Amino acid sequence: MAPSSSLRLGVNIDHVATVRNARGGVFPDPVRAALLAAEAGADGITAHLREDRRHITDDDIARLSAGLAIPLNLEMAATSEMLAIALRHRPHAACIVPEKREERTTEGGLDAAGQRAALAPIVAALREAGVRVSLFIEPDPRQIEAALQLGAPVVELHTGRYAELDGAARADELRRLADAAALAAKNGIEVHAGHGLTYDNVAPIAAIPQLRELNIGHFLVGEAIFVGLDASVRRMRDAMESAR
Repeated sequence: MAPSSSLRLGVNIDHVATVRNARGGVFPDPVRAALLAAEAGADGITAHLREDRRHITDDDIARLSAGLAIPLNLEMAATSEMLAIALRHRPHAACIVPEKREERTTEGGLDAAGQRAALAPIVAALREAGVRVSLFIEPDPRQIEAALQLGAPVVELHTGRYAELDGAARADELRRLADAAALAAKNGIEVHAGHGLTYDNVAPIAAIPQLRELNIGHFLVGEAIFVGLDASVRRMRDAMESAR
């Protein structure tokens, strides 16, 4: 797959729901946030329906599926419950992520290499239903090989470690991400990235030529408290496009 100059922005609206759920009720509404993000230039909306429903709910997924004019990317654990929900709503995309109830947020990439047998029927069922399957993985050649063997058309590289490091360690992790992106694209896999990205650290990631999409949520929702969601999404788009 040849490198592309275009880079899509997927906006994750999970933490609008986190704020809503902190008090109960219906405000702020993550679907309204999704529509505002779309107006500001988001290319897609990402929402993670967790087993414990700590932020996004089943009703949110139903309303997003019905109300969005841009693609919905459903982040989901590899469980029969989540597969049934994905097959019922048939979002544009489903990104399979690791999930632990005790974690505050996703802590790392999916072990696609170690869980290939369990993942295979889920990937196959989603693909048969016309859902674009993505695997959220570490920038590791073993995981890319597993994605290739599973027939996943997309991988999303976990940038959380990159975001947490600085100096030479960050530069090393950036090289790992760039090498993984090149390897995946060489094998015909579309490459996305996300987790922990901000205005200050997004440019080197956005500059990786094989990347086609970044998924960013928590930072944009946090910034929206101060500047509004429209402004936070537009500034991130500008930062991404400047890096290209």
